[in-house]
Amino acid sequence: MAQSALAISRKTGISAALLVLALIVLALGAVISRAETGAGLGAADWAAIRFTVLQALWSSGLSVLLAVPVARALARRRFFGRGALVTLLGAPFILPVIVAVLGLLAVFGRSGWLNTALEAAGLPAVSIYGFHGVVLAHVFFNMPLATRLLLMGWQNIPSERFRLAAQIRLTPRAMFRAVEWPMLMQVVPGALALVFVICLTSFAVALTLGGGPRATTIELAIYQAFRFDFDLGRAALLSVVQLVLAGGMALLVLRLVPDITLGGGLDRMMPRWDARGGVQRIVDTIVIVLAALFLLVPLVAVVWRGVQGWAQMPAQVYHAAGISIMVAIASIAVLLGLALPMAGWIAARKADGGEAIGLLGLSASPLMIGTGWFIVINPVADPFDFALVVTMLVNAMMALPFALRILVPPMRDAVRQYGRLSLMLDVQGWRLWRVVLLPRLRAPIGYAAGLTGALSMGDLGVIALFADPDRVTLPLQMVRLMGAYRMDAAAGAALLLLALSLGIFWICDKGGRWRAEA
Repeated sequence: MAQSALAISRKTGISAALLVLALIVLALGAVISRAETGAGLGAADWAAIRFTVLQALWSSGLSVLLAVPVARALARRRFFGRGALVTLLGAPFILPVIVAVLGLLAVFGRSGWLNTALEAAGLPAVSIYGFHGVVLAHVFFNMPLATRLLLMGWQNIPSERFRLAAQIRLTPRAMFRAVEWPMLMQVVPGALALVFVICLTSFAVALTLGGGPRATTIELAIYQAFRFDFDLGRAALLSVVQLVLAGGMALLVLRLVPDITLGGGLDRMMPRWDARGGVQRIVDTIVIVLAALFLLVPLVAVVWRGVQGWAQMPAQVYHAAGISIMVAIASIAVLLGLALPMAGWIAARKADGGEAIGLLGLSASPLMIGTGWFIVINPVADPFDFALVVTMLVNAMMALPFALRILVPPMRDAVRQYGRLSLMLDVQGWRLWRVVLLPRLRAPIGYAAGLTGALSMGDLGVIALFADPDRVTLPLQMVRLMGAYRMDAAAGAALLLLALSLGIFWICDKGGRWRAEA
């Protein structure tokens, strides 16, 4: 009975899911129609595929491996600023990729802080470009995400197990094997799969840090085939390969990755009698300090260089910022229009197929979708006139998997608690959403909207294919400034982009929580 209370969500939810499916399938069909299977893939294409898989394996493995001690230390320690640090762990995920790359260049680049110190010490310089630079950037982005997922796993361990382990005086090693290891075996595979898919579809990192033909990903190869060679057949064939690789891993993500909670890691703190020793305390402190420095130093570098270069920004930066804000707001509107009815359908009907359709946004490459829609639009109109529209739609679909993971659990709780009562009172349709669901979903809706807005502000995907000189977003304008070696102006634009991304996330998240009903 409770499930039938949301019958309206089935119609609108299926319609939204079919729209997402149609947008992606139509793009895929157009890509396949232009793929020249007879020509096959060249040596450079196979090299790009090998590099993509290899860097994703290393990036995901290192990200999760480093996240384990960080999450364990945060789960075992209480200290001033812990909540702020756990919140900071979510910052790289919403941080514009190009901003973080600029921060990493300021620290590890040829004239960065690290090489300056090495030169002063008479040691050889290090290069951030190439394979190790791509892996470093991906670890910077994804290690905090993996830490949040693992920290949620630690928080879900019943405190009674730690009390029992303390009563029978288990050593820290025995505690890890008996209590923590089984949890890691459940959470780590999902974290690995999620980070692997994210690294497979990374574009901006490879564009800025790739370092030549030996460090080219599939995404970058698609961009080069489309933008420079205008070889639609090769771009289409590479897009199909990318979809097969990412899609296969995305199916694992659907089953393995836990739901995303708003306060993951900020929940209860349980006493850890096994971690009171001096050695354990010292190790945890070192791990937490190193993780905080790894996250904070590039951000500080962005702010420092941005303040110095603010006055050198050209007027085009502010125009691009306005376009980015407009695209971000439109992406939020599209995302909510798709995610809310789909979440209602999934929650009320246990429709795993709806979540699988939503996950297509994670597995389908933005450049693949952009290439497909260019092929669709090109015979009937100028594709560059639709650059911002396609960018807005793709941004919304890219954020859809995360939005569903955020919205579905509280939606299920609302259906379980109020579905039967709503049916008895004949509260249906829009009244059901207005009176019952939306007031209890304000906080997750705000969080999902803020995440979408921040991701859209920093996106450097489809717009790189479609953009013309008069209609560029702020991330693309930054890349153009960096390509012209105007690094100070690019740093100022990075600071502006950072402020706008964090600002739109804060406004949406805070607005959702403001006077939200429990």
